[in-house]
Amino acid sequence: MGKRPTTKINIYFITIVITLGGLLFGYDTGVINGTQFYFSKYFELTGALKGFIVSSALLGALAGAATAGIISKAIGRKNSLIISAILFIISAWGSGLPSILPESTTLLVVFRLIGGIAIGIASMNAPMYIAEIAPAKNRGILVTFYQLAVVIGFFVVFLVTYFIGAKLSESENIAFGWRNMFWSELIPAGIFLVFLFFVPKSPRWLMINGKEEEAENILTRIHGEEIAAKEFKDIKDSIIAESTKKKASIFSKTMLPIVIIGTVLSALQQFTGINAVLYYGADIFEQALGFGQDDILLQQILLATVNLVFTFIAMFTVDKLGRKPLLIIGGFGMLIGFLLMGFTLYFSDYANVNSAGLPTISTTEGIISLIGVLIFIGSFAMSMGPIVWVLLSEIFPNKIRSAAMAVAVAVQWLANYFVSQTFPMVVESEANGLIMNGGTWNNALPYFLFSAFIVIIIVFVYKYIPETKGKTLEEMEALFERK
Repeated sequence: MGKRPTTKINIYFITIVITLGGLLFGYDTGVINGTQFYFSKYFELTGALKGFIVSSALLGALAGAATAGIISKAIGRKNSLIISAILFIISAWGSGLPSILPESTTLLVVFRLIGGIAIGIASMNAPMYIAEIAPAKNRGILVTFYQLAVVIGFFVVFLVTYFIGAKLSESENIAFGWRNMFWSELIPAGIFLVFLFFVPKSPRWLMINGKEEEAENILTRIHGEEIAAKEFKDIKDSIIAESTKKKASIFSKTMLPIVIIGTVLSALQQFTGINAVLYYGADIFEQALGFGQDDILLQQILLATVNLVFTFIAMFTVDKLGRKPLLIIGGFGMLIGFLLMGFTLYFSDYANVNSAGLPTISTTEGIISLIGVLIFIGSFAMSMGPIVWVLLSEIFPNKIRSAAMAVAVAVQWLANYFVSQTFPMVVESEANGLIMNGGTWNNALPYFLFSAFIVIIIVFVYKYIPETKGKTLEEMEALFERK
């Protein structure tokens, strides 16, 4: 091979840059929650059109994830992320422009779709890039940086939109404040784009495309010669072994079970109900738990803080406790949280009425239910939130990784869209209504449904998910081939 380079590349610098894609994932998804209240009034939207605009980014993410594998295979992980950064910038810039034209909700949908495509591309390529460039011993914690960045993105955008809105009157927010909220995303998106030019290409992608010397140089600059030599040999041996086999397909007899396991796990992440809580938290706090408008902001901050803290716990335990134990522990925690909330609502008499005229539970019951929500959020943040991304980046063999990740992430976005659309329908259904009004579940039905899915998750993880802690990607491939 060629001359060894002397300039080191810090693996944590690379990881932080790449995980900015995750921060933008959270930021772009969360910014709609701060803007929709005002642009809905600006455009005088109907409920149906408002719902479509809010969820349009999820459809874009589905399209982006579905095509991300093809793009990643053709131009590489790094260049795919550059494209996503450019799309984030276009989306952030364009989402504020429709207010210039009175009848331009179509433009707003188009730019939200573009942002969703960026999310879909980044959500596949960022964790895969990190997994392919990280050494096995600390790959878990490095990949969880991605989920941490998503959580930070939600937290930051919540604060940014709050401070933008707080400085303006309601009429000013309706006229132009929401545009500033969208445009605030230009700052992290621009930083992401610039710093992407300072990170290397994925060594695995380079070797798959016959650029061995460049790949070896990058591995050496990141890991040092000793680790790089082992990584290089493992990757090369894997590629040689693949070249002697028949061309792989995600639908082949040996690959399909792996793809199904990863895709089901990816979808089940959404059926925990996490985005029902994150997207409709204010409605839950007001309508189900009985808190007033003045308390909602505090509780949203509390949710974001718990989410952030427990994501850190996952980061520092994933390579010690392992992936599977965290998923099972977190599964039982999520189950306890939602059952606590569900049974509290189910046995409530809704004797009070809030300022909006809605029947509410007592303060004590509201606090117990809030504790249940926080237990759920914390348990998700230390398990299904980050660990699913770690496993998706690990379990798929090199020869199908791009295509399999695209399928798994696309299905996850489809599940996200389904849950986000159906949650308010279930909440407003007659069956979920108050017992005093002829309902059956006393506002508890959604949380019992999510609890049922969480039981399925625990059983599925126990039966089908192997422990991947400390194994190289090539060892993971061999593990699944033996199963």
